[in-house]
Order: sequence, then structure tokens, then C-alpha cells
Amino acid sequence: MPRFKVAHIREQGVDLVIIPLDKSFGYKTEDEKDSIVSELQIRASSAGLAGTVVPVWDNGGGRMAFIAPHNWHLFFKSLSLPFIAANINRELYW
Repeated sequence: MPRFKVAHIREQGVDLVIIPLDKSFGYKTEDEKDSIVSELQIRASSAGLAGTVVPVWDNGGGRMAFIAPHNWHLFFKSLSLPFIAANINRELYW
């Protein structure tokens, strides 16, 4: 049964479902990443977590990588994995 810790936040009036993933996520193909994000979005919605799913992962060198809508890139570039970890407030599982 997959389990993910989630930071479900509201920023600038928009709900975001931030899901930290293992750094191996960064090595997947774009199609694999898209498929995983789509499933996480469906599962989050089914669990009552409103908002856009944004996966984040360790990109090495103290940097955080993410997949987010373009208009959110500046916001996510200002965040760090420790900040995300400190804001974990939900768990997603199925």
C-alpha cells in the first residue's frame, strides 16, 4: 500500500498538495513522471485533498526539484525540502 506524507497548504488563495518523493523520481522519464503525477492527483482528489499536486524531490547539492505549473515556479524555487518537511500535515495512502 503506497503511503506519502503530504504538505497540504493554501498559498495566495490556492490549494497545493506538495508531495516529497524519493530522489530516484528525478531519474524517471518524463512519461513516467507524468503518469505518477496523474495518479497522485487522482488519489489526492479521491482522498479529499483539494488542489494541484506538486511532487518535490532532492535534486542533489542541497537543491529541491519540483513539477509545478509555470506560474508557481518562483514560489517553489524559494522553498526547501526542510521547509516542506516542517509543513507535512497529511498522509495520502491507498
